[in-house]
Amino acid sequence: MTSTVDGSRHPIIELRAVSRAYGPNVAVRAVDLTVWPQELLVILGESGSGKTTLLKTINRLQRPDSGEVLIEGRPTNELVEHVLRRRIGYVFQRVGLFPHMTVEENIAITPRLSGWDEAAIAKRVTDLLAMVNLPVDLAGRFPASLSGGQRQRVGVARALAANPSIVLMDEPFGALDAVTRDTLGTEYRLLHERMQLATVMVTHDVLEAVLLADRIVVMKAGSIVASGTPREMMNEENDAGIRKLMDMPRRQIARMAAMLDDVSQRP
Repeated sequence: MTSTVDGSRHPIIELRAVSRAYGPNVAVRAVDLTVWPQELLVILGESGSGKTTLLKTINRLQRPDSGEVLIEGRPTNELVEHVLRRRIGYVFQRVGLFPHMTVEENIAITPRLSGWDEAAIAKRVTDLLAMVNLPVDLAGRFPASLSGGQRQRVGVARALAANPSIVLMDEPFGALDAVTRDTLGTEYRLLHERMQLATVMVTHDVLEAVLLADRIVVMKAGSIVASGTPREMMNEENDAGIRKLMDMPRRQIARMAAMLDDVSQRP
């Protein structure tokens, strides 16, 4: 994948010396981070590294204790929180669909809160179901009747419903089986490109990060300790920690290449 970063443009998201603590426990330590329009940035790190807290500071689900976050050049503390959040799609690991609402109602909730007319909402729901590869006849069903993959597709559709330019994703495919996870990751990457989104995705899955990202940042103990394209990270030679982190996808790629080579040589 080719990064869309263009130094002549302005960042769509900018974090400046952002810190966040929970009592004596510092989750994020003076982090600087820039996200560019149309970039898919993956935040990679172990549990407790601060990646989810950092993600939530972008739409003010967590307020920084210090530093500032800017969206399209404007500090988020100058924006009304619910208005800010309606401009930013959010996809959770466990989806978080409202169980008492149908698929259509879940997808339509942000456009309705934003004052869209019902005809525009109905068209948007139909269009989004097609985008996430769900049949339109699921619109009247409730989340409990759907598979895990279907629920996550609805979650992605809901995040995209109000035409956001930014989508935040917190371990969006982590609860799914490997095949469904790979399928949805690939489908989302295509949607990201088609809709020209800026996406910030949190994961602890190194291979997922390598396959989906334009750029990867690695967090440890609340700080960003590395940043680069997947190719740069895979070819890192000087940083022992990054080499160790990338060992797993390297081994998987090498094993797969050997298997394919073996198959190709069979009579």
